[in-house]
Amino acid sequence: MSNFKIDIREKENINVIDLKGYLDAHTAPELEKIFQNLIEVQKFNIVVNCEELNYISSAGLGVFMAYIEDVRKHNGDIKLSNMSAKVYNVFDLLGFPLLYDIAKDEAEAIKKFISVKK
Repeated sequence: MSNFKIDIREKENINVIDLKGYLDAHTAPELEKIFQNLIEVQKFNIVVNCEELNYISSAGLGVFMAYIEDVRKHNGDIKLSNMSAKVYNVFDLLGFPLLYDIAKDEAEAIKKFISVKK
């Protein structure tokens, strides 16, 4: 199994979470902590860059569902970007494209936040 790594950075007042490796029941709590910390410091515009995400399980998907309401009730959003076809298929199978804005790349996801603010 691949190692899991999360990096977080800020770009144009948007918090970008970079996921790398396998997001499953063992690693999902790490992502939960990141979302909790962002919400605590009132950072509600979030892009999750999935470019190096190799695998996501239902536990990983559950993390996104657990925090989307908290983020949106503060006029924020969680946008997803850079998904491989394999990862996108898991999201698509469960109807996530109806609930989440999925951009082809990080720049597009960030642009969607900026255009909403104007």
